Amino acid sequence: MPETPDMYGHAIQRSVRQSPRKMRLVMDLIRGKNVNEAYAILQFNKKLAAKQIAKTLKSAVANAEQHALNANENFDVDHLIVVDAQVDMGSPLKRHRAAAQGRATPIRKRTSHVKISVAEPVANKKKKAEQVAKKKADRAPKPKTAKASAKKAAKSSTTTTAKASKKSKKKTAKSSKAKTAKAAKKKTAKAAKKTAKAAKKGAK
Repeated sequence: MPETPDMYGHAIQRSVRQSPRKMRLVMDLIRGKNVNEAYAILQFNKKLAAKQIAKTLKSAVANAEQHALNANENFDVDHLIVVDAQVDMGSPLKRHRAAAQGRATPIRKRTSHVKISVAEPVANKKKKAEQVAKKKADRAPKPKTAKASAKKAAKSSTTTTAKASKKSKKKTAKSSKAKTAKAAKKKTAKAAKKTAKAAKKGAK
């Protein structure tokens, strides 16, 4: 399946009152050209077919704009190119004219169907996709390297060791305080007993 561009539009004008042979002379001038260049060619062309082809081209560009809006894509007329330009034969109008000896000769008034398609080249679409991917890559957080992970691991290990040492210091300080308090209580209790014994002896 061919890749369909984001900016794509086509238009058909049916039963244009001009022969396909005459219209193809103008259509060949704009096929494969940029839209702005095609507008300029049609504007300064003296043939009658240029007006009808210009109408169809404007309609195709408008359809491409609507297609881009519906697809939520950026639209730029300068990137559009006349991808397809065809002139098909329509149903002719049958008329008659008087001829010699009471006869009538047929007249076939030719009509044309004008088909124009405009689109953005696939190369431009790929470039846009690459630019969007680059922007997303720049915005996205960069992947962690081995050095960064090693630094983080070292930091985490140092913090855990520091916390453990603090906890052990606090525990030792608490235990030493409790021991000193118990020793002080024992000494005071012994001193009180000695004083009580001495008082008893003095009273006897």
